[in-house]
Amino acid sequence: MRQATVYIDSAALQYNLNRVKQLAPTAKIVSMVKANAYGHGVKDCLAALKDSDAFGVACLEEALEIRDLGYLQPITLIEGIFSSDEMQIVIDQKIECVVHHQQQLDWLMAHKDAYIAQNLKVWVKLNSGMNRLGFKIHEIKDVINTLKAEGFTCVLAMHFANADADHPLNDEQIRQFLEVKNDCAPLMGSCCNSAAIYKYPELHFDYVRPGIMLYGATPFADRSVADLDLKPVMTFTAEVIALNDIQAGEHVGYGSTFTAEKDMTLAIVSIGYGDGYPRAFPKQNYVAINSQQVRLVGRVAMDMIAIDATGLNLQLGTEVELWGKTRLVDDVAEANGTIGYELLCRMSSRPVRIPQ
Repeated sequence: MRQATVYIDSAALQYNLNRVKQLAPTAKIVSMVKANAYGHGVKDCLAALKDSDAFGVACLEEALEIRDLGYLQPITLIEGIFSSDEMQIVIDQKIECVVHHQQQLDWLMAHKDAYIAQNLKVWVKLNSGMNRLGFKIHEIKDVINTLKAEGFTCVLAMHFANADADHPLNDEQIRQFLEVKNDCAPLMGSCCNSAAIYKYPELHFDYVRPGIMLYGATPFADRSVADLDLKPVMTFTAEVIALNDIQAGEHVGYGSTFTAEKDMTLAIVSIGYGDGYPRAFPKQNYVAINSQQVRLVGRVAMDMIAIDATGLNLQLGTEVELWGKTRLVDDVAEANGTIGYELLCRMSSRPVRIPQ
């Protein structure tokens, strides 16, 4: 059987959750498990995250999957509902909504009594400069005050556009958030994602929303998971399925983009972009074998890659770490000109997932 395997380290996931607790000891934790727990498999991650105060998802379907798995923690729909018929389901399942435009407010007000009766909070989104979702500052105060007057419990929510960097917009976003929070007091607040949890401890407020840090990848371009004291959760592996000796001057793979500079041994590994392994690689990329980094040669194909196995004495069936604890997903992403989030989230269903 073809072996492409994703191992999920539950102990590492729990460790990273505890890091959030250490960094934000006074805030409640909304663990982000959207996009199938960032590609890790939500059913394989929830048990390790059960001590979270709540879960965050992008849509109702993701929330219902959590409920179907038997978890009763509060859930926040970070994009809110997408149609009026979802509101009754949200109320019945005790799921909290973000509201970020007038139509969602209208749907909420039409179900006011039932929503309030379930003690569900309303997360009101401030558009403080990212310009995706939310009410602008000149609108949101009236929205919050109206909701409070109607008996709703509100949480002011915001998302940083540049929490991972020093950017002038950060100060403006913070200014707007604090203005709204103060002018509408008393009011709960939540504005810290993974990067902001590290960068802005003074802004943890009532809820923090860790995402990528839970899964042991970094939200920063210039700080590694070791710098952040996090542990990689996913180890993605495949096996050597063929060994080929080639001579200097021979080519490898589609487009013949690699030419052997000397006689060498190739190992062909059972992985490719059909499994979610990236193809672009403007920079040299590597895999890991027995904690040693080994270079890829030629183009990534749908189902196979070639690596330089010269002098390694590999065997058929040798396990190859595509990313994990030696070859970090952030390093693979950097070689591919992208970020770890993307590689994790676009994993296909082909690799077998094994919780540990």
